[in-house]
Amino acid sequence: MIPFRTSAHAANSSPSVALEKGAYRMRAPYPRPPTKLLFSRSPVRNRRVDTLSTSQNLAMLVLLLALACLSCFGMAYYLFSTRWDARALSQQPSANQPHRQVVNIDFREQNSILPDPHERFLAYLPHSGFHNQRIALENALVLARLLNRTLLVPPVWLGNKPLRYLNFNALSQALALSDKDGLFHCSQIPSHIPSPMECTGYFDYTHISWDWLVDLSETKKVQHLRQRWNMTDAWITEHLRISEVDIWMIKDTSPYHYRILDTVTDTSPLSHKFLETLYLPDLATSTKRLIHFGTLFGSSRLRLKNSTNVAIRASIRQSMTFSNVILIDASYSIAKSMGHLYIGGHLRLGDGDFQRNGRDNARMLWWKLMHNVLHYTQEETADIERVVLNLSKTWDPPPLPIDETQNFTRPRLWKSQTQRLACRGTLHTRRDLRPLNIPLFISTDVDRPEHNPLLLRFYRTFPCVFHLSDFPKAMASLRELQNANDGVMLNDFLLPFLDAMVVAHAWMVVGTEKSTFSRFVEDVLWRMYHGMEIIQRG
Repeated sequence: MIPFRTSAHAANSSPSVALEKGAYRMRAPYPRPPTKLLFSRSPVRNRRVDTLSTSQNLAMLVLLLALACLSCFGMAYYLFSTRWDARALSQQPSANQPHRQVVNIDFREQNSILPDPHERFLAYLPHSGFHNQRIALENALVLARLLNRTLLVPPVWLGNKPLRYLNFNALSQALALSDKDGLFHCSQIPSHIPSPMECTGYFDYTHISWDWLVDLSETKKVQHLRQRWNMTDAWITEHLRISEVDIWMIKDTSPYHYRILDTVTDTSPLSHKFLETLYLPDLATSTKRLIHFGTLFGSSRLRLKNSTNVAIRASIRQSMTFSNVILIDASYSIAKSMGHLYIGGHLRLGDGDFQRNGRDNARMLWWKLMHNVLHYTQEETADIERVVLNLSKTWDPPPLPIDETQNFTRPRLWKSQTQRLACRGTLHTRRDLRPLNIPLFISTDVDRPEHNPLLLRFYRTFPCVFHLSDFPKAMASLRELQNANDGVMLNDFLLPFLDAMVVAHAWMVVGTEKSTFSRFVEDVLWRMYHGMEIIQRG
């Protein structure tokens, strides 16, 4: 066999051959000469070109990343703003769901009109419950009328947790933040989807226009009003063209900081609760385009002595009676069901001092019904109280207030009384107790009043006690009302108004001491419904 031979060059270049020789060596291939470029360039120029190309690529990459970020944010915003569009399918009323009546409570038409540059305005900051807001509006309307200024009218805040009083700066900021702009999607979330954090408390309150609730048409004939739904300072600058230097801010630091008198010669008692006094003649000399008050609530805040001014306030206060057709129809239906000849009690027990003093308030109202309305003597009333409550001895009567309706001629209750509803208890047969068979409508702010022990004395005395909950058919129209502005259902917020209207239709009505709501029922609603002149306080 002829041996196989390799050349030295092949052995050096082949790893397999080298292994056969007992050594492992690998050699790099021989370098090749560099390929010549078609166009020769200097090394420095090449480096400049590479740097420029890299910068262009980085710039392009940054631009693409920026566009991608903007696209992502845009898509996220679109998804956020349209995320509840499925409500059209999930919220359509079915056959067994009540139809919702969406009502327009927003009257902002004139806000798009720029005011005359010489027009002067008056503004204030509303707070607290409805009737404190009502009193503040009455005072503001009177001040604007007497100062010949256009009143900026804020909406009514209706809710379970109203804004409490704060000093001027804090209240102004709180009102500015209470607007629901940017949150209207909260009312569109289907019930099977959890509400996002920003919607917490969204349904606890709503805003409605005063024009939807009361009739201000006569007031508008003699003075200018302008709706103010935005409580920010920016709104004043943008919509009224008023700069900060042209505003007189009357800033309060306590709820009873300022009172206003219409005559400088008024010698009012020095024991009043206000810290400072302002006079209408001084306010009238102001050349500022806007006088901005803080709180204006309080019946005694505006002290009027001039007879013309007193008459103006009377006409304004009369316009505060509820004029909403839905509420009027429902209240009349309930009153008709009780035969119209019934007595009423407006009993506040639900919160604050009224809850703490509930036992005394309930007893006082019961005594006023027995003694002031039905004319039982104090001895007879005390004896009936002893029997009703199973007392071992009679209690001393409470300090009854002076009856301010003595001049009202009362009919004989026990004559030809027609019962149209079934009573809770058994009718009295004793002649001296027959007046107690008259229907009694109790308007109250406690849940399930028939189970409240403070009302037990009423059920044991009057066999025919009724509450608003006894008339579900008449209240059906309220359950369908929905605010077109924010989508909030209005039923729970309107029930106290309906309750007050029904009790004000009563033959006689008594209220809770120190309650502005009860005062409104007794002084305004009840008297207007019975063709009497209202009582003015302050």
